[in-house]
Amino acid sequence: MKLSKTTAQNSFKYAWLLSRIFPYIKPYWFRITLGFLIAVPLGLLDGVTAFALKPYMDYVIGGKVFTFDWHGIHLAINTVQMSFIIPIGVILFAAFQGVLRYLNGYLSTWTSQRITNDVKTDLFDRLIHMHPQFFDENSSGIIISRYMSDPSTASSGIVNNIKTITTSVFGALGLIAVMIYSSWKLAIIGVFVLCAAFIPVALIRKRIKEASNKNMVIGGNITTNINETYSGNKVMAAYELQERQNNYFKKQIKDSFNVNMSLYKRSGWMSPIMYIIASFGIATVLGVGTYLINSGEMTAGSFASFTTSLLLLYKPVKTLGNTLTSIQNIFVAMGRVFELFDLESEIKDSPNPKTLTTINDSITFENVNFEYIENHPVLKNINLKVKKNETLAIVGNSGGGKSTIVNLIPRFYDIKSGSIKIDGTDIREFSIKSLRRNISMVFQDNFLYSGTIKENIMMGNFNATENELQQAIHSAHLEEMIQYLPEGLDTLLGERGLTLSGGQRQRVAIARAMLRNAPIVILDEATSALDNESEAIVQKAMDNLMQNRTVFIIAHRLSTIKNADRIAVINDGELVELGTHDELMSIENGHYKTLYEMQFKKQTSNV
Repeated sequence: MKLSKTTAQNSFKYAWLLSRIFPYIKPYWFRITLGFLIAVPLGLLDGVTAFALKPYMDYVIGGKVFTFDWHGIHLAINTVQMSFIIPIGVILFAAFQGVLRYLNGYLSTWTSQRITNDVKTDLFDRLIHMHPQFFDENSSGIIISRYMSDPSTASSGIVNNIKTITTSVFGALGLIAVMIYSSWKLAIIGVFVLCAAFIPVALIRKRIKEASNKNMVIGGNITTNINETYSGNKVMAAYELQERQNNYFKKQIKDSFNVNMSLYKRSGWMSPIMYIIASFGIATVLGVGTYLINSGEMTAGSFASFTTSLLLLYKPVKTLGNTLTSIQNIFVAMGRVFELFDLESEIKDSPNPKTLTTINDSITFENVNFEYIENHPVLKNINLKVKKNETLAIVGNSGGGKSTIVNLIPRFYDIKSGSIKIDGTDIREFSIKSLRRNISMVFQDNFLYSGTIKENIMMGNFNATENELQQAIHSAHLEEMIQYLPEGLDTLLGERGLTLSGGQRQRVAIARAMLRNAPIVILDEATSALDNESEAIVQKAMDNLMQNRTVFIIAHRLSTIKNADRIAVINDGELVELGTHDELMSIENGHYKTLYEMQFKKQTSNV
């Protein structure tokens, strides 16, 4: 599945999306609920300042005396006293609101981060179990964007934005209550304006989705470009590709700019429209309010309180509009996230898998056909039997399917038809974990992880003893190299192990394979990229690894596989020859003989 072609089809199914995200919200329900409970008074307190204007205008500016009588209790507050009480009260309410705002922000950040981490953890678990073809079809940038950026956008924003909506709603309700208290007639106008202001928000949903999807693809391509610039820095320098990479980057940045500006051209009118709607509302309120004051139905203090409430109301309304726009963006990202959760690896265990413990007899390929792309066959009707502890070398033309054959054994890919069997049992009947536990692989370009040399070797068997580790190091001819490193086995490797030479990386990989101690060994052109001196040392290490094991070896240099028990020649996906070195050399005009003589002549001419 190509991730760049997904469109977040379910981004408008809000109930479905919330039901999918709820299991991640549920463990933190207490804190989230507490946050919502804090958000309610936090919003309601927005109306305190507006409410305070009425008594301030009536009792301080108007010079009236505030009196209170209740069950024999009489209280009178004069103008001077009121001029101190009201401002102090406003300050105390503001301080209380500040404390609530801090607590609300802390709870929002805590819960959002935990939810985001949980989503990312589960997504990463799904990612590491995806089949290799998934990684073949998707660039590193798209994968990073989809598996890291989208979860942050989706899960970290949902709780925070819903709390923002809660605060804004209750802030609006508090201000509306003040407006109704001041004048229910004017409040009707204010509420009508409030409802009309939300019309633009509903009109831009699909535009947000389209722009968000385009930006995801562009962002992924930018990340891929940066990754390629980093990994291919020597090629870039050698072939002076800096300008090419720079122009590519500029184009991507321009594309991102155009997408964002296109969205703004289609949705940027939302805020001006809301301003215009609000201005009509304020103008109407001013006219009707003047009439109500002149007719004696409303005091100046009530009008001031109402007008302030209406002006303050625009802030939560505007915040609510922007938040709803942001939430639509979140739902688009959430739709993409759950598309990833719904992806299934094409390579998975059978319903009741068997456990492979060792190989007792043979590995057989029976009428095996395979294709990476539909109707483009890579392997055609391969029939082959490799006995226990036999070494089979696989040679042939470039792109003929040699590596594909060995990649099918650990089920990196599944065959289209036919079967691959170990001791007569189809490998698809074994659990993937037990199958791969019985296979050690050494590739042409072995990946070493960031960490120490010891950690990379121990990846072959985390439970290996110190004695087993030292034996693997000895068999891989790593002792001298480790002796001269500053920290020995604890020397930290750079990314991909690039601080080591090619031969050193291969020997670390062989030591890792040694420690796995698997009965099946696959060597995929493990020496083709090495110089003669490095190849000689690595070949000795490989010879130790191959002892008493069933071995599949792909070699570019035919001189390294003359001693294989048998040699299989694969050309254009077909098994064209099979036999020992001497048997194949005796075939007149044979494929193997032709390949061997071409290499021999080339080596002779180089000498």
